[in-house]
Amino acid sequence: MDPARANALLATLGRSAGLTPGDVLPPFFHQLFFWSPEPPEKLGRDGHPKVGGLIPDMGLLRRMWAGGRLSFHAPLALGRAAEKMTSVKSSERKMGRSGPLGFVTLEHQIRQDGRLCLTEWQDLVYREDPAPNAPRPEPPVAPADEESRRDVAFDSTLLFRYSALTLNGHRIHYDLDYARDVEGYGGLVVHGPLLAQLLMLMAEEELGPLKTFAFRATAPLIDTETAKLCRTGGDLWVRGPDGRQCMQAKAVPSE
Repeated sequence: MDPARANALLATLGRSAGLTPGDVLPPFFHQLFFWSPEPPEKLGRDGHPKVGGLIPDMGLLRRMWAGGRLSFHAPLALGRAAEKMTSVKSSERKMGRSGPLGFVTLEHQIRQDGRLCLTEWQDLVYREDPAPNAPRPEPPVAPADEESRRDVAFDSTLLFRYSALTLNGHRIHYDLDYARDVEGYGGLVVHGPLLAQLLMLMAEEELGPLKTFAFRATAPLIDTETAKLCRTGGDLWVRGPDGRQCMQAKAVPSE
C-alpha cells in the first residue's frame, strides 16, 4: 500500500500530505488500491468495466454507487502488502416507479499479514436511461440542526484527480456532454464515494477512530455547487446549496 498514493489523495483534498511507511491508512483510502484495469474493448459505454463477469448483466446501462457500509477491524498499515477478496452477496432485478432497477451488493474483505482488517459492503444500482422530458425525482430535504458544519466546494479538476486516483472511469464525473445528454444530469456529478470520503474524515476528526460507517446517496451533487458537510452526534449528511440532502451517513466510533 504505497504511501505516495495516499499522499496524493490528501493533496487532492487540500490536506497536509506527509504519510510514510508504517503509518495508518486513513479510512476509505483503500479505494486508491486494488486496481483492476481493463482494455478499452472490455469497457461499457459509461467507462466502467462491462458487466457480465463478476457483476451479472441485467440489461440496464446506468450505474450508480448508491451506498455502502464499512466495518473497521484493525488498522491498515502503509508500505506493506495487502490483499482484497470480492464476492457478490446479492443481485436482483425489480420494477420501480421509474422503471426496472437492478440491485447488486458486493462484499470486499481486505487482509494484511493474514489478518482481516476491513470489511466493506458496496451497494450498486443499475437503471435505464431517463426518458426525454421525464421529471426529476424530488430530493429529500436535509436537516438544518447540525452541531458542526464545514463548507466544501468542487470543480472539474478535483473530480478528474479523484477519478484518476481511484481508477474510476465513469464518464459522468469528467465528460460533461455524456453526463448531461446521455444520463440526464445537470452537469458533472460529484462522486458518491468522494462525498462519503469527506464525511468519513470529518467523523474521524471529530469523533475519533471509527468502528463502523454507513452511507447512502440520496441526490446528485453537481461539480459547480458548494455543499455543507454536517454532523450531529454520529449522524452525518451532505446538504446542497438549495437545502436538499445529497448523502446521509452514520458513524460509530471505536470504544
